[in-house]
This record gives sequence, structure tokens and C-alpha cells, in this order.
Amino acid sequence: MVHGTSLGAARDAVTASGLTKKGEFRKIDVVVARGTKAQIEAVRRQPGVTYVEGGAQKIDFFQETSNTATRGAEAAATLTGADGLPLTGRGVSVAVIDSGVDPTHPYFKEADGSSAVVANLKALCEPLTETCSVQRLPGSIDTDTLSVGGHGTHVSGIVAGRPTTLSDGGRLQGAAPGAKLVSISTGAGIVILGADSALNWVLENHEAPCGEGVPASTCPPIKVTNNSYGPSGGGEFDPESATVKLQRALAAEGVVTVWAAGNDGGDGSESLTNPPGQDPTGGILSVASYYDQDTGTRDGVVSEYSSRGDASDASTWPDISAPGENITSSCRPYLAICSTGLDFRNGPGALDIGTFNTISGTSMAAPHVAGIVAQLFQANPNATPAQVEAALKSTAHQFGDGAAYVGGTSYDKGFGLVDVVAAATAVR
Repeated sequence: MVHGTSLGAARDAVTASGLTKKGEFRKIDVVVARGTKAQIEAVRRQPGVTYVEGGAQKIDFFQETSNTATRGAEAAATLTGADGLPLTGRGVSVAVIDSGVDPTHPYFKEADGSSAVVANLKALCEPLTETCSVQRLPGSIDTDTLSVGGHGTHVSGIVAGRPTTLSDGGRLQGAAPGAKLVSISTGAGIVILGADSALNWVLENHEAPCGEGVPASTCPPIKVTNNSYGPSGGGEFDPESATVKLQRALAAEGVVTVWAAGNDGGDGSESLTNPPGQDPTGGILSVASYYDQDTGTRDGVVSEYSSRGDASDASTWPDISAPGENITSSCRPYLAICSTGLDFRNGPGALDIGTFNTISGTSMAAPHVAGIVAQLFQANPNATPAQVEAALKSTAHQFGDGAAYVGGTSYDKGFGLVDVVAAATAVR
């Protein structure tokens, strides 16, 4: 990815160095290109080039009492949004950048039989292909069936699963059961270039994700993205990367970006948190995993696997915690991630065999926060991303497990456990 002082400068540099252009991120002056090592070295020396980064690095997906612990169910039952309706995330779309989604899953079924997944897209931007684009697919297409599929369907259910009664009588719902879902599949073998293409698509289409002319009542604007992926072992924050430029541009246009902190544990001696989540820009959030010990308690523990920041560098610490351990959500038994789950459960229909399962990871914590952000935007549609972040942090419940709080925050759990009722009250 070639970054320029302008888009024209980046284009000229790519042409002059003999690289083959594959695509563009127009709003952040980046051209995606492919070529030999010599051509890549040559483009670094071209006038107007500010930064060159690779796009083929492998990144990994981070692997229901939870809504009691966050007070999310209480908020939906007792609070209303600016529209006077229950606080369910109504009027907001959440973009889930992940392995894809099965939009026909019963957890996404609306009362009229339609799907909560209003747009289903696939990023086709791999280093060895001849194209770099995000393609819109029919809503009935299951994009989540690759070798480690199922991750995106599970994550999407945590964001916005509809209230559902399972065959065993258990009742489930997502964090924002009234929000709509926009799924952007990067496939199971996610690389940075594919993920950045998805973020770029959101930047260019967040105001009308289903296309011009589709009413917001049917397909609301995207106000938050969920990103439950990242490099194993963390890494250094790079403010010049395309990922950071994209998420900062999204924040400037009113869209919150949520990151899973990572599943590398740690003891505070070094930072193991997901690099883009370390961005200090308001409205960019890093989420640690909290375990409510399957009771709904608000005084549980930090998950052992949840990535810690460097205790001596607060810029690397997670922002907030949300339930990520033993989370039951939408799955299909034939999908790889779902087959590793702890507890297959059947959905409401006679054919819904094994359509729910229980999985753990900061991948499951981040979508709780993404759904909660949708609730906060329903509470105050005019809130800025920075105001949403401030409301979440200032009202978080400071549970006692783990590292001590320093200046209100900590290297393992951030400001504490998210509190939907308090945050929704604060953001109004």
C-alpha cells in the first residue's frame, strides 16, 4: 500500500516505479499495488510518497448471562432512545468485518421473516488476485463457510441477535437486538489488505450502506464497526498505517471503531494488545474480556487469555472490558469455529439443530461493546464518537480483580466493565 501526499502523488509514484495498481483508498490517499521487491524499493524513493506498507501480513480471528452483567438487558427493558422506543440499537447499522455471516440463521430472523442482515458483502482483495474490491452479494448467500468459518456468524449474533427462545427454553438476545447488521466478509484467511478494504468500504458507504434510495428506516447508517481480529502477540502502534488512517477518518465522520484486545494474556511486562486498538483518537476502542462466572455478576474476573498492555505504558492498555468468556451465540455445527464450542444448543425450529454454541475470546467481548455503542447512538443520535467513548469509560464498573487502577484505568481491564444503563444516561 503506497501512501502519498495526495492521491495523485501516490498514483504517479506507482506508475513511475512500474508497480501494478490493484485498487485505491481514495479518502486517505493510498494506492494498493503489487510488484517486485525492486519496484517496491523504487516506489519508496518517488516524490510525494510518505509511507509504504505491506498488505499480506496474516492476522487472526480472536476467539446468557452476559447481558445481565453489562446491564444491557435492563437498558433495553427500562430505557428508551431519542425516538421514544426501547433502547435496542434501533436506527443504527453495525458493520461486522469478519469471516462472513449466515444471514438465514434463526438468530437474525425478524418478526416479518426478513433478516437483520441488511447488507452482505465480501472483500476480494488478496495479494495474489487481480482485483481489489468489496462486492455486494445477495442477502441469502452464506459467506461464512470457509475453513475456519463460523466466527463471523457467532460475532454477529452477539452484536444484534434477535430475542430468541431455544428448544430447551433458554432465552437469548444480542447486545443490540434492534440494530441492523452489515456483514463484510474477508474470508477465513484474513490479511491486512482485505480488512483495510472493508474499513475503506465503510468509510465510503456508511451513510447509505444498502445504496442510494434505500430508506434509513430499512437500512440505517453505519455508526460502528466491529473488528474481532488482529496479529498474534500484539505489536507496536503504527500511526502511519492505512488501518489507523481509515479508522481516524471514520471517527471524523461519526463512526466508532471497536477492536478486540487480543487473546495473548500476559503479565504487564510487555504489550500484547492489538495495535490499532491503541489509537488514542476518541471513538476508537480496545476491549478486554471479562468473565462473569456464568452468573451475571458484575464483580467477576479478567479472562486469563485477555491480552494485557504494558504496565509502564498506558497508551497500550485496553479501554474497557465486556463479557467474552462462555458466550452463547449463533453457529452452525458444520462450521470449524462452531465445532470447537463447548455446548451445542438447538434453536427454536424443528430443523435448527445445533444452531447455537458457546465460545470464548476477546472476539466475543468486542461485539458486546459494538452493540452497546449502537444503543448509545439510539439514545443520542447526535453524539460524537469521542463522546460515546467518554460515556463508556466514565461510567464503567470498576470490578476488583486483576491489576490496580491507575488514574481510573488499568493495564488488563481498562476502565472496568461496561455499564449500559449508566453510559446511556451519560451520553444523552
